[in-house]
Amino acid sequence: MKITNTIHFRNLKGDIFGGLTAAVVALPMALAFGIASGAGASAGLWGAILIGFFASLFGGAPSLISEPTGPMTVIITAVIAELMANNPETGLAMAFTVVMMAGVFQILFGVLRLGKYITMLPYNVISGFMTGIGVILIFLQIAPFIGQETPPGGVIGVIKAFPELITNLSPWETFLGWITLGILFFYPSKLKKLMPPQLVALVIGTGISLLFFRDLDIRTIATIGEITPGLPELHLPTFTPGTLRLMFVNAMVLGMVGSIDCLLTCLVADSLTRTEHQSNKELIGQGIANLMTGLCGGIAGSGATTATVVSIQAGGRTALAGISRALALLIVVLWAAPLTSGIPLAVLAGIVLKVGIDIIDWGFLKRVHKISWKAAGIVYSVVLLTVFVDLMVAVAVGVFIANILTIERLDELQSQSVKAITDADDQIVMTEEEKAILDLANGRVLLFHLSGPMIFGVAKAISREHGAIGSYDVLIVDLSEVPILGVTSSLAIENAIQEAIDDGREAIVVGATGKVKRRLEKLGIAGLIPDHHWMGDRLTALKEGLQMVRQQQGSQIG
Repeated sequence: MKITNTIHFRNLKGDIFGGLTAAVVALPMALAFGIASGAGASAGLWGAILIGFFASLFGGAPSLISEPTGPMTVIITAVIAELMANNPETGLAMAFTVVMMAGVFQILFGVLRLGKYITMLPYNVISGFMTGIGVILIFLQIAPFIGQETPPGGVIGVIKAFPELITNLSPWETFLGWITLGILFFYPSKLKKLMPPQLVALVIGTGISLLFFRDLDIRTIATIGEITPGLPELHLPTFTPGTLRLMFVNAMVLGMVGSIDCLLTCLVADSLTRTEHQSNKELIGQGIANLMTGLCGGIAGSGATTATVVSIQAGGRTALAGISRALALLIVVLWAAPLTSGIPLAVLAGIVLKVGIDIIDWGFLKRVHKISWKAAGIVYSVVLLTVFVDLMVAVAVGVFIANILTIERLDELQSQSVKAITDADDQIVMTEEEKAILDLANGRVLLFHLSGPMIFGVAKAISREHGAIGSYDVLIVDLSEVPILGVTSSLAIENAIQEAIDDGREAIVVGATGKVKRRLEKLGIAGLIPDHHWMGDRLTALKEGLQMVRQQQGSQIG
């Protein structure tokens, strides 16, 4: 069912309940991702509010809930760290500008109608990419999980500093982190519909900290601090000539990852609601949402699978669910923000660490080596590149390798459909009359039969098959079963025809219609072959070829 109207009031009760339920899930996640990014808890909350509101209002997937997500947090964390290191005073403002720029890119993707292409990635690349993001999230939360500050340098920085982190860990904060993880892992499934485990873990972890650790003679438990209630400050675009190129690249990466993350979540929502989202409209909605959140000092976000599933299960079906969720969070920020000040960072780190564990594609990783070692190699290569090099480099390299392997397999299959025969052959389907004509020609008519899409890799097979038979008088190129003819294969056919003509042989083309014929005409093959040698069916061409052979034999005898 195609979506035509994203907002209506026919499911008002279900949408409001779905939105409120999603808001309960969103609150701890927004705080956790805001702290994890380095922008602060308020940036996470405003990101959850603004992205959720504007993506629902302008997007093309009514049941989708959008907010800060793991993949987007990984990227914005690196962006903030890099810009703050080079520009301590304006780095955070520049990071918000990157979020705005990413939103502009997403709007362009939607306007250019690139939605259907963005998710056309091999699953092993997507699996490796998401697994790599999960690994990054886990590593970046190790330090706050044990009561330490995250060292600079991303995953490599954490690995280098690991002995020092372990030596100086805070036992009480580590205890809170493990309590949080324990609740998230062992939370009864039956209770998830009543209360999300993330909120329960947040409340219990914070309660333990306030009740038992406040008066102990230990180092102060690190908390998120007080969030000032009220509307956010506007952050106008900020950049310097020296950082503009870096910001542009980061915005492109953020926009691409956000688009992939969002559209993959849209597919999940479609399967649950039996609807079909509008990908290009959704990209525009996501772009507007990230543009607004960057302008108001919120972190970037995308479609969130957990929140979307929770909302749908609670009855949310239209954009009103996302809007009501955003309004519920707005009330929390405007009037209840001070209540969040005592939340320990170790508890939030435990929540994000569990997100990282869940993002890892464990099911596919267990089976991929059984499918193919090449597929496994792609997955693990993408994981390593994502973790230690760059997200977009990982995707680009993974897609490139996957496409090369796919083209290789297609070439092997399609090469088998290139047949050069001079007598009756069971490898292609022929009528008895056609077989009889080939037998009468006594090897002097070469039938060059092609079938299926002729991609560029098949050109070698065309040249090889044609070169294998050197003695004939008439070349018949049968394109009746070729729906697509690539440029490289077209040139290979042209070379075969040109070679036949140069040797004083006749050439006939059969079954070339539509785009295939136009492609050959544009290459100039029409100038090599007389009009009456362009024929519609193979039997007529074989009869004409046999007549040409007999005429040549008669002239040689005369």
